Amino acid sequence: MGAAVSRAIRNFNLENRAEREISKMKPSPAPRHPSTKSLLREQMSHHPEIKGEVARKDDKLLSFLRDVYVDSKDPVSSVKVTDAGKCQEPKEFRLVKGQDFNMMSIKNIPKGKISIVEALTLLNNHKLYPETWTAEKIAEEYCLEQKDVKSLLKYFVTFEVKIIPPEDKKAIPSK
Repeated sequence: MGAAVSRAIRNFNLENRAEREISKMKPSPAPRHPSTKSLLREQMSHHPEIKGEVARKDDKLLSFLRDVYVDSKDPVSSVKVTDAGKCQEPKEFRLVKGQDFNMMSIKNIPKGKISIVEALTLLNNHKLYPETWTAEKIAEEYCLEQKDVKSLLKYFVTFEVKIIPPEDKKAIPSK
């Protein structure tokens, strides 16, 4: 919204301001040094063709200017060349665990990574059966590093919804 307001202020009365700027008097050239003024006057009086030569357009120079074509390319850095020379190691993939969540879009997952569904599943399994689903077993099952699994189990938990019944039925009147 701020950009729209600033654009409206910037474009307010734009044509009139541009016309006013164009119609202003053009700046005059900088004053010449007093010592050169007399020398220039003397040269112009002796050679009047100089004044015409200064104001004339030179077609030869203009044609040279039209022929100039600049074509620049970025230099190829040596870093790109060295990267292209190395062969990328093929990644190892594993199959997705628990296809019952209709995860057909995910065909395979790189080793050392898990999907959201798998993360929720392993967190829930560990919460329900901590003695069978230990960090070591989860790391082996999902091809993860053990320190990562320990951090995952320590810092992440799944949601648990608890409905607490009211102690006094008379506290909430029913309608």
